[in-house]
Amino acid sequence: MAYQNRIEVNPHIMVGKPVIKGTRITVELVLRQLARGRTVQEILEDYPHLKAQDVHAAVDYAARLVAEEAVYSIGRPKAYGTTKIAA
Repeated sequence: MAYQNRIEVNPHIMVGKPVIKGTRITVELVLRQLARGRTVQEILEDYPHLKAQDVHAAVDYAARLVAEEAVYSIGRPKAYGTTKIAA
């Protein structure tokens, strides 16, 4: 799924946050809904003007951002493999 057809970034919409094209629904909102365990179907029921492809495009957009993220090693953590991510 190519997100470019469904996600847009416009400084005049939601202060430039990426949104589903033609809406004010942010990629962040969609991802947070999924992270909370909501299914695609539940999200579509809450936002009936969205399509399943919009939800998948939001995930694709986020995955590509993470894939392009630069990671710099500053050495091995003291307890390697036990790094916790703050919620």
